Amino acid sequence: MKKYSLIIGDIFTIAIITIIGFITHGEAELSFLPRMLASFVPMTLAWFLLAPFFGLFEENVICKPNQLWRPIGCVIFAAPFAGVMRALWLGSSVLPIFIIAFAGTNAIALCIWRAIYLYSFRKSQ
Repeated sequence: MKKYSLIIGDIFTIAIITIIGFITHGEAELSFLPRMLASFVPMTLAWFLLAPFFGLFEENVICKPNQLWRPIGCVIFAAPFAGVMRALWLGSSVLPIFIIAFAGTNAIALCIWRAIYLYSFRKSQ
């Protein structure tokens, strides 16, 4: 599989988690779109800035099941950065509980997506 599939999947995964987060808080109308973007854009930016440092686009990493922990490590650093950027965007304060929930949900979702990608990659060879 090509890396662009992985990149598109990463973006899609972060978008889905953002949308699910807003739905669970009863904020799914279009009027919440700017706030959704204030969560999605910083997380996506932080993810793609840090992911290369964790080897998340290197074939020798993304093809090994024992490396599926790496997205968690990346999200642990990306979520606080994204939370601060979100707070600046919205003119609000940084809530530690938000950062913890934001990190946890994104880490789980990205690990699941990366596992699906790994399985698909291995099956296609």
